[in-house]
Amino acid sequence: MTATASVWLVYHLSGSPFAVGLIYFAGQIPVLILAPFAGVWIDRVDGLKVVRLTQVLGMLQSAAMAAFTFWGHMTVPALFWLTLWQGLINAADFPARQTLTYQLAGERSLLDNVIALNSVTFNLARLIGPAIAGFIIAAWGPGVCFTIDAVSYSAVLVSLSAVRLLPRALRKTVPHPWADLKEGVRYCWTHPRIRPILTLVPVIALFGFGHSILAPVFAKDVYLGDARTLGFLMSATGVGSVLAGIYLGTRKSAEGATRIMVWGGIIGGVGMAAIGGLNNFTLALIAFGAAGMGGALVMVAANTSLQTTVEDEKRGRVMSIFTMGQGFFPLGSLVIGGVAESWGPRWSIAACGAVCIVAGAVFSRKN
Repeated sequence: MTATASVWLVYHLSGSPFAVGLIYFAGQIPVLILAPFAGVWIDRVDGLKVVRLTQVLGMLQSAAMAAFTFWGHMTVPALFWLTLWQGLINAADFPARQTLTYQLAGERSLLDNVIALNSVTFNLARLIGPAIAGFIIAAWGPGVCFTIDAVSYSAVLVSLSAVRLLPRALRKTVPHPWADLKEGVRYCWTHPRIRPILTLVPVIALFGFGHSILAPVFAKDVYLGDARTLGFLMSATGVGSVLAGIYLGTRKSAEGATRIMVWGGIIGGVGMAAIGGLNNFTLALIAFGAAGMGGALVMVAANTSLQTTVEDEKRGRVMSIFTMGQGFFPLGSLVIGGVAESWGPRWSIAACGAVCIVAGAVFSRKN
């Protein structure tokens, strides 16, 4: 809901596709820069405590978003800095959550299903949240979305307080953090299964979510709609992601993850290419769903493959580099927003689709 409200608000304030990309950039660039360093820290501390702390900080950030909006002080620069604050929180929160997934699964044989089901819950929120946000924004404004978000952290904190995990095995030696970071990067680069995955992920992060970045532009300028139109487009993306998660959650093993990543790139690319050429809103919803499905297939299959491959003592560092790869999204948002401003949203989204199709094909040849 907050993500939908934020992009709608910035486009309402500025009327600029580039400003929409700038807000996405602010929310993700800290993840790109800081996630590897956070991974070194997470390999040394209790990940559960880290996640509890990030949720408290996230609650304060959402409350500030609501206050600025209700008091009439929200501007594009203010929204940029508040979104950057959330990005800093996410730089620690995302890799910490990834390490908790392995601990919560309990058994390695269940890990791929747990990761997929975790994706289903996340994408159900992406399905339901934007649709609700669209109607709330139309009725009461984006400030109500931010307020609901702030209050919802209470439930998260209560849930986290009830989690009990066995302590992780202590590392025999704890080298200097810089040496730890270099060891993690070297491990990823030389591992024959991990390296190709961590090469594909940033490409998809750069270009595979152009439909989400440009959704406000398509909703308002292409389909001549309002916040509810944006909610439908974002929810269609969520439907595709949920279907991908359900498929992956019913699989019996992590085998075949490479093939799934290839198909994910192709399906997502075809979906975005179709968005660029469609005038019919109903068909566009299907194309947005395909684009959402493709992105989810790549990211969830990559997560599963990494989690079942990596050594436990390097998990935080490897998953932080995976998170950094996902963090290339803000660079893509700036590029896509800038191209859309110059060439129009249709050409921009079609180009994103073409890149994803090529990336999937190249990845298939290397594996």
